[in-house]
Amino acid sequence: MILDCAIIGGGPAGLNAALVLGRARRKVVMFDNNQPRNAVTQESHGFITRDGISPSVFRRIAHEDIGKYASVAMKTDKIVEVKQEKDVFSLVTEKGERYQARKIILATGLKEILPSVNGLPDYYGKSLFSCPYCDGWELRDKPLVVISEMDRAVHMIGIVSNWTDDLVLATNGHAVLSGEQQELLHSKGIRVYEQKISELLGTEGLLQGIRFEDGVEVSREGGFITPAWLQAAPFGESLGCAMNSLGGLVTDEFGRTNIKGVYAAGDTSVIAPSQVIIAAAEGSRAAIGVNSDLTHELFHT
Repeated sequence: MILDCAIIGGGPAGLNAALVLGRARRKVVMFDNNQPRNAVTQESHGFITRDGISPSVFRRIAHEDIGKYASVAMKTDKIVEVKQEKDVFSLVTEKGERYQARKIILATGLKEILPSVNGLPDYYGKSLFSCPYCDGWELRDKPLVVISEMDRAVHMIGIVSNWTDDLVLATNGHAVLSGEQQELLHSKGIRVYEQKISELLGTEGLLQGIRFEDGVEVSREGGFITPAWLQAAPFGESLGCAMNSLGGLVTDEFGRTNIKGVYAAGDTSVIAPSQVIIAAAEGSRAAIGVNSDLTHELFHT
């Protein structure tokens, strides 16, 4: 049987796409290998009616919602191969199962590459985060650090300053600031530490301070990092989808890529800001794009 759509990825984007297509009575399969990027996240914020929800509870509720629609199948499996054969896509799972679909939605998300600081993963998701809009409120008015090895360090500092007046920047041995940027941060009372970080100080993932290789220490109670992003799966590139300068897939207002029949949603196409509510909305618009195009093809061919 040829399905209407295959959704690769079971995060907020894929889940919402499955919901919308299920409500449109489309035959859909969604693949989720249950390895979400936000596995370290304890609470998700910024989603009205779900502010503070844990990702596992969000996922459970989403599965319950989608389960009401019999035309949607949810598979706990990983897609390892996607090929386009004329107007049909063939998919192969890690378990060796094969599926065919007229359309595919890529909602595989991104992989984060954290700054190269020893021990940072122990603090990530507990007192160090990547999204101020998601976690800034919980760190409000605390002494914070931005750890960034990238040229968007000043932008992150500016955003984080909405939540605290006690803020420092650590570039971990990387010279990422211009002289003008150095002067700007100094004028705002923001200290800059360009020396390499020796270790993070704290217990059970709760940051207490930073020690640099020259012996300098600074007390901090949390902060934010600027990770690098990579596509979590290679399917967009292998299918020939155009990429933007940040590494996301280029899409139109309904999630369509430049390859007919291929749609992208969530972090796969929107690199930042990375919020649950934005990813879910991206999934909805891609699903509407899929349904609209399937309908158009039925009535105009």
